[in-house]
Amino acid sequence: MASESMNLASAAHGQTGEHIAQLLRDDILSGEFLPGARLGQVDLADRYGTTRAPIRDALRILAATGLVSHVANAGARVTRLSADECAELYRMRERIEPLLFEYTLPQLTGDQLAELQRLADEMAETEDPERFVQLDREFHDITYAPGSTHLLADTVRNLWDRTQHYRRQYVNNARPHGDRASDHDHQLLVKACAARDVYEAGQIIELHVRRTRLNLAEHPEIFR
Repeated sequence: MASESMNLASAAHGQTGEHIAQLLRDDILSGEFLPGARLGQVDLADRYGTTRAPIRDALRILAATGLVSHVANAGARVTRLSADECAELYRMRERIEPLLFEYTLPQLTGDQLAELQRLADEMAETEDPERFVQLDREFHDITYAPGSTHLLADTVRNLWDRTQHYRRQYVNNARPHGDRASDHDHQLLVKACAARDVYEAGQIIELHVRRTRLNLAEHPEIFR
């Protein structure tokens, strides 16, 4: 009985750690915690109304994805990327996202295609950079949603997570100055998806990702 109770407690504890990891991930991606921010266990326990044990689990989970780093003598922090590291992650996306489309595009439903069009239209209309970032993530998540891969979609999402802060900076730089190239890409991507044209969709997404990488390279101050 004692062993069974311990196993049940351990399972519940694991679920709690995963739940806290999701909450912390959301806060990091939304900009509540910026790259380099210290993630103190006591502060996080107070923030999420829990004990330190699930916080430690959550930090380990997010460290495994690269979103959190453990710094010697400084504890856990939100991972900060150098310009070269960010460029490398974007180059990885340029190569593997076209491959992901080969798996997911044929499985997109009519409802998902309609939602892609709605999101593309709303992004084109919004003047709020933060709203654009939110809609952009929803848009691309749909194209990765069909459960046809074992590893690739999760890999792409992890790359997205690790570069989310820098993508937000790109949007904040580009949209107020009238750069609407991303809107054009989204509309083209919707058309390619509706036509089930895997090659065209792959070409568009590769260019789409590269454009952000090149823009970020022009703004090294973002990484300081």
